[in-house]
Amino acid sequence: MRSLRYSINVTLDGSCHHEAGPPPDEESMRYWATEMARADALLFGRVTYEMMESAWRKPATGGWPDWMDDWEVPFAETIDRARKYVVSSTLSGVDWNAELVRGDLGPAVRRLKQESGERLWVGGVTLPLALADLGLIDEYEFLVQPVIAGHGPTLLAGLRDRIQLELVDRHEFRSGAVALRYRPTRATA
Repeated sequence: MRSLRYSINVTLDGSCHHEAGPPPDEESMRYWATEMARADALLFGRVTYEMMESAWRKPATGGWPDWMDDWEVPFAETIDRARKYVVSSTLSGVDWNAELVRGDLGPAVRRLKQESGERLWVGGVTLPLALADLGLIDEYEFLVQPVIAGHGPTLLAGLRDRIQLELVDRHEFRSGAVALRYRPTRATA
């Protein structure tokens, strides 16, 4: 069974808006490219899929845009070639190595987790909240930025039940950011 890891950048005050923290640097982009490459597939909601596609899909010209620094290319190539699943009830179709996931979220994601492989990777805000409420996330990975944003959507706002976590890995960056990876602790009967 594949595990499902939720990964996201977050500020010290819990803001997970993609512009709330500092812009990505070479070290964090290398980290995300490595982690994303370890996944068999990426799972996105519509908003995250469209945002990622607009930024990281390789143009039809075959070359990366001029605005992209050389150190961003490995991340761009990793996300561009990754298999993707998109949870949406409004999109009529997807491409960019993607497949639509429709129907009841819980059974659909359980089926994806039962396919062969090691890991699924989910990003975004709304979809991970629904997956956390369903108890489907096996690991939480937060890249905590040394910033207090004071605005924006906050991490897992509206979660129905508290989730107790245990720290399983930690990685410090030169920027002062810290990647923290947790697993939910399971209640024992």
